Amino acid sequence: MSQATLNIDLAGQDAVIPFQVSPLDVRGRAVQLGPMLDSILERHSYPEPVSRLLAEAITLTALLGTSLKFEGKFILQTQTDGPVSMIVTDFTTPGSIRAYARYDEQAVENADTNSVSSLLGNGSLAMTIDQGEHTQRYQGIVHLDGIGLEEVARRYFLQSEQIPTEIRLAVGEVLTRREGEKPARTWTAGGVLLQFLPDSEERMRMKDLPGGDGATDDDGNFKEDDAWAEAQALMNTIGDIELTDMSVEPERLLFRLFNEHGARVFDSTPVIDNCSCSKEKIHNVLIGLSPQERAESVENGEIAVTCQFCSQKYSFEPSKILSKN
Repeated sequence: MSQATLNIDLAGQDAVIPFQVSPLDVRGRAVQLGPMLDSILERHSYPEPVSRLLAEAITLTALLGTSLKFEGKFILQTQTDGPVSMIVTDFTTPGSIRAYARYDEQAVENADTNSVSSLLGNGSLAMTIDQGEHTQRYQGIVHLDGIGLEEVARRYFLQSEQIPTEIRLAVGEVLTRREGEKPARTWTAGGVLLQFLPDSEERMRMKDLPGGDGATDDDGNFKEDDAWAEAQALMNTIGDIELTDMSVEPERLLFRLFNEHGARVFDSTPVIDNCSCSKEKIHNVLIGLSPQERAESVENGEIAVTCQFCSQKYSFEPSKILSKN
């Protein structure tokens, strides 16, 4: 991006855009989700507050998962005592996402639906990186104590990797009314993740937590780097509508934020609604159950399994499953 014009090919919806602002020593990723997100949420038909919360989790997963430089998975999962007791979003490189939520319908109705903390309650959020067989999983856990997913990401990177991180997430919906039909809802979402990653060792020390060896002011408080403070201030100017309005492409938002410094945009990574389940995989899971568990799975003369992620239904003949040792 130049400081005067925006003259690049726009990535469009359902694509994550890496970017770098060298004068501020920051790097990040931006995304705007449309049809892919709508496909996932429409399939599940969750209550509106649950759909919004899951949409935020999908957006965060897209921003984090596309940073993987190897073949593998990034899994975000919550386990809490709130009305929405579990959220699972599963990213498989290079850009496949699937997701689902568990919730108590009555508890959701009684909750403050404008509060993420009210829906989630207390518990934990785990972010897991899985590089496949013969490798050890890496997992970071953040305690959920009334915080939202934006704060989760900040704490995760500060605690696990000591990288100052700022993030903005927003979810929107468009209601289309046609005569004689119920209003049709279309979901959109967007997000920007920004991290302070200076090359200078001296400036890197500035990111230390209070009590570390970073610089402090005369009162002993943590002294924040000016470049990072400016980057955070710019991020705080982002409005929800800029993230969810399909007419405001992420590249245009980045230009608005960083045109005085110049932002370099890299090739985007498309993200798609794609579940990895298959009849063969479900068959292998059933074979792994005990004979008693397999027998208890028979109902109306068949063993039926529905994938929680994509709602695909699989049916098996009991005789071909129960006879397995």
